Amino acid sequence: MIDGVIAIVGRPNVGKSTLFNRIVGERLSIVEDTPGVTRDRLYAKANWLTKDFRVIDTGGLQLKDQDYQKEIRMQVDIAIEEADVIVFVTNAKEGMTDDDRYIAKLLHKTKKPVLMAINKVDNQSLIDASYEFYALGFEDLIPVSSVHGIGIGDLLDKIISHFPDRNLNDYEGKISFAIIGRPNVGKSSLVNALLNQERVIVSDKEGTTRDSVDTPFTKDGKEYVVIDTAGIRKKGKVYESIEKYSVLRSLQAIERSDVILFVIDGIAGIRDQDKHVAGYAHEAGKPIIIIYNKWDAIEKDEFTINKVTEEIRKAFIYLSYAPILFISATTRQRVHQIIPNIDNVYNYSQMRIQTSVLNEVLSDAQRITPPPTHKGLRLNILYGSQVAVAPPTFVLFVNDPALLHFSYRRYLENRLREAFIMEGTPIRIIARKKEL
Repeated sequence: MIDGVIAIVGRPNVGKSTLFNRIVGERLSIVEDTPGVTRDRLYAKANWLTKDFRVIDTGGLQLKDQDYQKEIRMQVDIAIEEADVIVFVTNAKEGMTDDDRYIAKLLHKTKKPVLMAINKVDNQSLIDASYEFYALGFEDLIPVSSVHGIGIGDLLDKIISHFPDRNLNDYEGKISFAIIGRPNVGKSSLVNALLNQERVIVSDKEGTTRDSVDTPFTKDGKEYVVIDTAGIRKKGKVYESIEKYSVLRSLQAIERSDVILFVIDGIAGIRDQDKHVAGYAHEAGKPIIIIYNKWDAIEKDEFTINKVTEEIRKAFIYLSYAPILFISATTRQRVHQIIPNIDNVYNYSQMRIQTSVLNEVLSDAQRITPPPTHKGLRLNILYGSQVAVAPPTFVLFVNDPALLHFSYRRYLENRLREAFIMEGTPIRIIARKKEL
């Protein structure tokens, strides 16, 4: 679960992307001395102490009318709106500039906590020089060196101290499910069909739902929450700033959901963007149901459903565990099957397997198909244990984790599914060396 969102803002070439990379621990953002290299926002997850949070990198703001400045300003405005904490980065070596004053004026209009990270502070003289930035009117000023890691811990301590005290998933006792997919695949229509009433806007125009809309409801005495998300586009295809805002909201909806309904437009068919959309949910470890919508509008014969099923399985090999429902949100064909399937995949995602039974299956699996040898060495699974649910996660104690090849990991996953069903939910298998 995400505890907060931070946005890193500042003028060009102050080291925002370097700070972003330092916080998230990976070189995800382009780092170059040429001003204006980072023109778009970049999201990543990070952790500090007990807090998990998202970090948003933004393009550099300037007073002068440079190329892309209007677009960058829109992106920064959206990042600020999304953020719980804003990190305002400046450059100690260059001192305070008119661009810094311009950005400070913008940030004073927000009601968000603003922390000033005075970057490129590599020695005591620069620490002393950094105090001039207090003139910008912000209380928290932290000297840092993103390149050398100086002061980053102090900055992160300050950041997490400003996170709101909240629980992003306050639906305890209810099964929450997010409806995700490309724009205009019929997500909002599906919500209406499930609720049997007009609760959300339905439009043929792409992008009508720009934020996540949560609707609690009760079905057969059981409580649920449906989360209608804005359409997710492939990152390289997202140009309009408001759509980028929707992507983050959709990712947050995925994270706080128990089950994902992944909707495909049956008329348009499977597109490359669909694979990216489904990938977000799969990587999050959420149980998934594939919803092939607009089935009523497709010309079909007795072979069509088998043909389309094969196409889906080929396109989404990594979702081989996910059930497929062919529905029409408009005519409500087979919509009644969705809630029972949600219950089913949710229960499998929460399944716990006794250690003794698990090890019987693992032992049988090795006996039926022994692990292949690699450079004369063979994997030996000594025993296994389930360590988590949602998704079911298994730790295998082995002689050498490097010997667990991808193909044999997949074989073990299939054996576990044969033994315990676990339809609709991902399975995670972790190999650890057994210390003798």
